[in-house]
Amino acid sequence: QVTLVESGGGLVQPGGSLRLSCTASGIHLSLYYMGWYRQTPGKQRELVASISTDNNINTADFARGRFTISRNNTHNVGYLQMTNLRPADTAVYFCKATREWEPNYWGQGTQVIVSA
Repeated sequence: QVTLVESGGGLVQPGGSLRLSCTASGIHLSLYYMGWYRQTPGKQRELVASISTDNNINTADFARGRFTISRNNTHNVGYLQMTNLRPADTAVYFCKATREWEPNYWGQGTQVIVSA
């Protein structure tokens, strides 16, 4: 059984930082494209950043320069380091693991609230 579990969300003041984690079991995360997405009520889920199996990174314009995606293959965990957070970053953040010929695996999400 494949599971992805996000953690690290919470309440942070504008300008603050958080590091989200995505712990995988049942798969070797290094063999999958991994992405971080976010969603707010009434809006579609949007890509924040992704990392391919050969470590090519793609970062959304709104996140570039502030958010960094990474992966620890030894511990089978993916990360999203977020700095200089803004109220507009408030959302539920999800991780996804994808590989050809397999279904997309999603975590349950972790809430990030940026507020003074």
